This record gives sequence, C-alpha cells and structure tokens, in this order.
Amino acid sequence: MTTDRITTPEQLAALYPAQPAPASLLKELDHVDANYAALIAASPFMVLATQGPGGLDCSPRGDLPGFVTVEGPKTLLIPDRKGNNRLDTLRNLLSDDRIGMLFLIPGMGETLRINGRAAISADPALCARFVMAGKPPACVIVVTVEAAYFQCSRAVVRADLWNPAAQVDKRALPSPGAMLNAISRRAAGPVFDGEAYDAALPARVKATLY
Repeated sequence: MTTDRITTPEQLAALYPAQPAPASLLKELDHVDANYAALIAASPFMVLATQGPGGLDCSPRGDLPGFVTVEGPKTLLIPDRKGNNRLDTLRNLLSDDRIGMLFLIPGMGETLRINGRAAISADPALCARFVMAGKPPACVIVVTVEAAYFQCSRAVVRADLWNPAAQVDKRALPSPGAMLNAISRRAAGPVFDGEAYDAALPARVKATLY
C-alpha cells in the first residue's frame, strides 16, 4: 500500500495529467464582484473552515438568505449567532487568521468558495447591525477576501442534493439523544438521558436560535 501513496507534486501531476480548463482559472478573483455578491446574498447556509493549535475545524453557519454581508469587494461580515459555546472557530482565529468558506444556495448546483483572513470584532455598533429577534450577536467575524470563485455543480448534481425525494427520513438514523447516550455508555461517567434530551430539543432550539 505504501508504494501507492502519493507524496510528491510530480506523482500528483502524473496521476492528473490534464490541465485545468481555462474557465477554472478565469473564475478566481481576489475580491467579491457583483455576481459573487449576488450568490452570497442568496445563500442561507455556508460552511466555515479554520485552523488552530488543535488542528482543522469545519463549522456550519446558517440564517436568512444574505446573513453574510458584503461590506465591500474585499470585506465580508459574518455575525456569530448563538451556538454550543465550544467556540472552536473563534479560538482558532485567535491563533491563525486564515479562513475558508463554502456558500450553498438551495436549488443551485454551483457553490461559492471564498478564502481570506479574519478578525473578531465585538464593536457594539457593528454588532447592532445584525440584531435578530431583538438580540445582537456577541461578535462579528470580519473577513478580508483573498480569493473568490464559484465551484462547478458536479458534486451537488452527483449528490442529488436539492431533490426533495432524496431526503432521508431522520427516524431511520440515530437521534442526537441516542448518539449521546451511546457515547456516555462507553465513557466512565453517568449514562446520558437521551430520551429526555430528544424530547426537549425542538423547544430548546427554537428558544435559543438568537
């Protein structure tokens, strides 16, 4: 198996001899233009990647379409809504300001990728711009864009992602409470009450969205 491991740029180039299509290179910008801004404004969901001392992290972020603000061609503003308080993304940014984002738009095959640098701002005036349900975010992630480009639709098409008929019945999968219960049974502490957790979850999510 070790003889099949790719470890050099030359081996990788031999495995993928075709050159990128001209469009694959043309689409990359160092800023957000009007077309890319329109995609961000239509997106209710994005995945945010960071790196810190503990390794890489990938975090889902979602809200009403356009929840990420295009402040200018080189600047994006991401309100940090209420979550689980692990603060994985924010802790990572304190030590490494590099950030990557993938924006998805329901019904559209193409996605938008943005890479750049990020800072965390708790400026009250800035946070006040993102009030939802009467509550401002604790902070806003300010992104300086370094690269922006759309990704072709192949992955979304292969996944049949937006086909309602392809949705999975969640009852066929482990619930959050069931997963926590199973983990607790393998740990040294008390057994987690998964049924109580699942019963309270819908109301808790609704009450703590913002």
